[in-house]
Amino acid sequence: MIKRRDLVLGGGLLLAGPLARAAVGEADAVSGIRVALERGAAAAVDLLGRQDGFLGNPAVRIELPGYLKDGAKLMKATGQGKKIDDLLLAMNRAAEGAVPAAKPLLVNAIKNMSVEDGLRLLQGGDDAATQFFAAKTRAPLAEQFLPIVTRATEKVSLAEKYNAVAGKAAGFGLVKKEDANIQQYVTGKALDGLFLMIAEEEKKIRKDPVGTGSALLKKVFGGF
Repeated sequence: MIKRRDLVLGGGLLLAGPLARAAVGEADAVSGIRVALERGAAAAVDLLGRQDGFLGNPAVRIELPGYLKDGAKLMKATGQGKKIDDLLLAMNRAAEGAVPAAKPLLVNAIKNMSVEDGLRLLQGGDDAATQFFAAKTRAPLAEQFLPIVTRATEKVSLAEKYNAVAGKAAGFGLVKKEDANIQQYVTGKALDGLFLMIAEEEKKIRKDPVGTGSALLKKVFGGF
């Protein structure tokens, strides 16, 4: 494998070594990261923010946590399977309904990325930009998602019972405290799924920038 070192010199990113000789200017470097995040965010919202976006995707499908999942098996064995299925459906539909609300905040975070952040993230790991993105937006997105998730889960009879049982289970360490409230649990899982899908898109771009069809992404990520 050809080794190289990445240097930031005089207003541009220089890829030293025989693999890449051309300099990538700061403007292009930051624009490339922004475009990569915009693509990842758009793809994630489109994929998840529709019917069965969560429910039909094993990678992000929301299940009951730990102890409650075991309890659900018992309920199904005693003929209460429909109630559990309705609850799981509502949880996943709530996440699907919340995700589209993320787009404006995600776009704003991308626009506000600094040059220094862009250059650093360009040279980071496969999901460096997504991790940075999540750190900046997860908390405000949770505030946006929570009321949407709450409205969706309130329609299901087992939602209130979930909170009562999960609250007691959390007291015995059988369920994490953050999972003891169904609205907060679903909100957290919706965000996990959103950033997972953004990260997958970022990895694709870094691995095959030519395949994106974007001249900018090819130029910026092609040397990495």
